[in-house]
Amino acid sequence: MMSRLRLKALLALGAAVLPGAVVAQVAGLPVRNAGIGTGIGVAVDAGFPNGAAGKGFAVGAMGSAGLGPFGVTASVAHWKPKGESSVNSVGATGNLKIFGGPLIPVSVTLQVGAARSSQDQSTQLEPLKVRTWHVPVGLGLALTIPNPVFSIKPWIAPRIDIVRTTVEADTPPESHTDKHFGISGGVDAGFLNGISVRVMYDKVSSVSILSLGLGFRVGL
Repeated sequence: MMSRLRLKALLALGAAVLPGAVVAQVAGLPVRNAGIGTGIGVAVDAGFPNGAAGKGFAVGAMGSAGLGPFGVTASVAHWKPKGESSVNSVGATGNLKIFGGPLIPVSVTLQVGAARSSQDQSTQLEPLKVRTWHVPVGLGLALTIPNPVFSIKPWIAPRIDIVRTTVEADTPPESHTDKHFGISGGVDAGFLNGISVRVMYDKVSSVSILSLGLGFRVGL
């Protein structure tokens, strides 16, 4: 039976039980808020968390849709921290452009998201599952730099993270909620055929994640 002392210690760590979930929209990948693209888009990303985040390797896929000032995304990810069991997560965001237009290269986007991550840390002696809800709320500032062959879009996005961690053991589940300040940013290179290459970086305190990705978008 898990002791109450250990259970409370895990909860006191908050989202550090799933450290990468503090940073990521979906576990192991940065929170992306690079503006709203027109049409339908898909992307895949590979994430590389630092030591404070748990290291390991993450891979995820994202689908997005943009229509005028409104956009939505849906994401899934699988992350294998070093020396730990795998973390699976799903997430979604809603995005609203509050500044910018077709002829204005600068955009400001309000984003609210939610993601759910789960990790099984059970042993032969005691069951233990950790579930984390992550709600990022923030603004994204993006600048599109046109080019005859491809466009370059750098972006930066400060936010507030709300992280609720629930430990499910052989005692009634207990939960703990934390708030953190985070910031993410990156650069997208978009080509005329709809393919884009993107680099992202995310940081919350000493926890950070770098990712590399490839996307494709079709206008409506």
